[in-house]
Amino acid sequence: MSESIKIQEIKELDHLDLLASQMVEGFITGLHKSPYHGFSVEFLEHRLYNTGESTRNIDWKVYAKTDKLFVKRFEEETNLRCIVALDNSSSMYYPEGENLKIKFSILATAALTYLFQRQRDAFGLSIFTDGIDWKSEVKSTQSHLQKLYIQLEQVWREGQKKAESKATRTSEVLHQLADSIHKRSLVIVFSDMLFNEENPIDFFAALQHLKHNKHEVLLFQTLHHPSELEFQFEDRPYLFVDAETGEEVKVKPADLRSSYQESIEKHRAEIKSWCNKAKISLVEVDVTEPVSKVLLEYLIKRNKMK
Repeated sequence: MSESIKIQEIKELDHLDLLASQMVEGFITGLHKSPYHGFSVEFLEHRLYNTGESTRNIDWKVYAKTDKLFVKRFEEETNLRCIVALDNSSSMYYPEGENLKIKFSILATAALTYLFQRQRDAFGLSIFTDGIDWKSEVKSTQSHLQKLYIQLEQVWREGQKKAESKATRTSEVLHQLADSIHKRSLVIVFSDMLFNEENPIDFFAALQHLKHNKHEVLLFQTLHHPSELEFQFEDRPYLFVDAETGEEVKVKPADLRSSYQESIEKHRAEIKSWCNKAKISLVEVDVTEPVSKVLLEYLIKRNKMK
């Protein structure tokens, strides 16, 4: 699927409203030309048929086009509550250049909230580091959307200037969200999930807390795959600095690559295991890729929810 604009071409995150609309409209256009044709523009009025329910509202015209069963959706069924939680810790400001994890996450959040408003869904935003730093109300109005864009632009401007190391406490934030969201919602989290001091068990418990409170959860693990997974660096000495703890190590990448890849793969496997146990949707995202993957995964998740 194609996008009308590429993340690498965006130098500054001004006028997020225009950027978001271009990304979403380009995504929808591409969706029409993709194998998902029939799944996209009808998402306002249709949802996937669930085995065992009445066939009275099946749209047979859509079935003839897609060979898939969709049920006509009534007005009261379209209202969903979506909460986006955005990790703004120091590690999200890696790597230097055009592929910052926070930049990708802000653009993806802007596109999602545009899509929420287009679908008449209520939505809110929480920005966190070691706690919830900013939290919006949950509304579906155009003015609310513009308020969120202003806040996201501010996060970007302030983040470009910040020098202090800011750690993340994802488990504590998820517990706070679980306690503060009083209606069943879809909670969407953008984070690299590179924990330094957190106990993995605490993170798993926080996910369980959200599920126990009847919320659906969609985790986007945002990483720069070439360097953070594949460890692609030139064969020369580097000084690696932990963005959140300030810890430094000077080493040649070739001497560290094997042990690093083994460690990161173990970490990824643990996260996948926790999410599988909690029946949490986990999507690994390469920030060098288009935002369209995030939009598609959201639509897939949304259509699975009753």
